[in-house]
Amino acid sequence: MRLFILFLLFISTLYAAKINDVANIVGVRENHLIGYSLVVGLQKTGDGTTSKFTLQSIANMLKAMNIDMKPIDIKSKNVAAVVVTANLNPFAKQGDKFDITVSSIGDAKSLEGGTLLMTPLKGVDGRIYGLAQGAVSIGGRNTRGGGGETHPTSGLIYGGGFVEREINIDLYNQKYATLSLKESNLKNSVSVQKAINGFYNTQVAVAMDPRTIRLKKPENKSMIEFLAEIQDIDMDYNTKNKIIINERTGTVIAGVGIAIKPIIMTHGDITIKIKEQDTVDAPEGSMSVDSDMSIGLNENELYTKKGTTTVANLVRSLQKMGATPKDIIAILEAMKSAGSISAELKII
Repeated sequence: MRLFILFLLFISTLYAAKINDVANIVGVRENHLIGYSLVVGLQKTGDGTTSKFTLQSIANMLKAMNIDMKPIDIKSKNVAAVVVTANLNPFAKQGDKFDITVSSIGDAKSLEGGTLLMTPLKGVDGRIYGLAQGAVSIGGRNTRGGGGETHPTSGLIYGGGFVEREINIDLYNQKYATLSLKESNLKNSVSVQKAINGFYNTQVAVAMDPRTIRLKKPENKSMIEFLAEIQDIDMDYNTKNKIIINERTGTVIAGVGIAIKPIIMTHGDITIKIKEQDTVDAPEGSMSVDSDMSIGLNENELYTKKGTTTVANLVRSLQKMGATPKDIIAILEAMKSAGSISAELKII
């Protein structure tokens, strides 16, 4: 049986947060880069002869060095074809370094000890924004006695990328800017507007929709100063109650206060009947979970004090009844579908 873990989050629906924690500045973001190249210097752990694109790439590279060979004549297993990916930070300047990820796309066994050849990194517009090269690290040896198990066909090159072309973001000369909330919420959008306007004691922010807030720079400040102050302003932030379920690991993350309506439910050989009472009055032979809840083992009934029936208590009870992680997750999903749980259910 897999380990079942329930994380209980003591979350209220309203708490203080800085605007920087809940909103991004539109246009200020990372950009993804990608490239294709070869990793050389492997110890017979590279691509085999079935990876024809690797052999063709080796032939093309040698031809550029005035060595003419046919791909069919190349038998080396010390080379692997890889895809190189990276994130280019906003406001990165020419010559700045960044980390890159190297991933095998052939049948190589390992990239351990390999060196990435110079790789142009392109953006979505097809233009080259960076160059990458260097020794590949897979995080330690992949053999017994040389460290923990690693994933040998993917590695990192720390500081292996160099910015060749800058992405210009002109904030200084702008009079307007836009904030985008990380999660759509009408109350939070209005809360950001009120917090900013209250801070400046004038109308500089307007909530356009549940996610967008339009900003107008005050005359006596630069846009950089204005945004720096905006990001540090405190606001009242509303959160939605959520239940996060990871079906692969059997992990459930739920708020302690997420209520469950009384319900009768059958899942396989498990029958659950939730009864709410003004005072917990359970029959003889029942098992007490805490002062507010008891389990009638013969009838599979949960006796709870009115207003205390929560997801957290239900999961604890099901565990004591011997339910497996798969059972508990299926029961929560069914209860959400039946309307017994009002919180948002998210499966990851």
